[in-house]
Amino acid sequence: MRASVSSLSILLLLHILLLSAPLPLIQCGDLIDQICKKTPFYDLCVLSLQPTSGTDVKTLASKMANLVLSNATDTLNFIQGLVKQASGTSLERPLADCAELYIPVVKYNLPQAIDALIRGRYGFANYVFSDASKQADACEKNFSGEDKSPLTDRNNLISNLSDVAVAIIKILQKGF
Repeated sequence: MRASVSSLSILLLLHILLLSAPLPLIQCGDLIDQICKKTPFYDLCVLSLQPTSGTDVKTLASKMANLVLSNATDTLNFIQGLVKQASGTSLERPLADCAELYIPVVKYNLPQAIDALIRGRYGFANYVFSDASKQADACEKNFSGEDKSPLTDRNNLISNLSDVAVAIIKILQKGF
């Protein structure tokens, strides 16, 4: 009888400890803060990850990766709309060149990088997100002289989100 009372007491104590543990959201907020401090754009990182319910670095990396893909997809759609509107103007060629840069990033590269991230192939994922940042920068450089880029804010956002994703993936590689 004593052994069962002792076992019951231990279970009750364990139950009380689990109920009094901090909520995962609080822990997640602390994790987001810790991780974002190690990225080049702290504020962007925190704003992007804040409503996350996951409590591990891989979940945060996945969310950031999907944000990069979502923004790149939106930017590609925006570019394709601008190309139609700019037909016959000096903006048509640089916009078409940007579309050519974004199409493989959106359709192939980023989805493969997200899959690699899920599978733990962090080196490949890191490379692809770094390349996405470079492609956004290359798009911006297509515009010169009087032709001011209508994509500056979008390209900068994708570049910065990609840089944050790279930093978080590097944290995963090091085993945070």
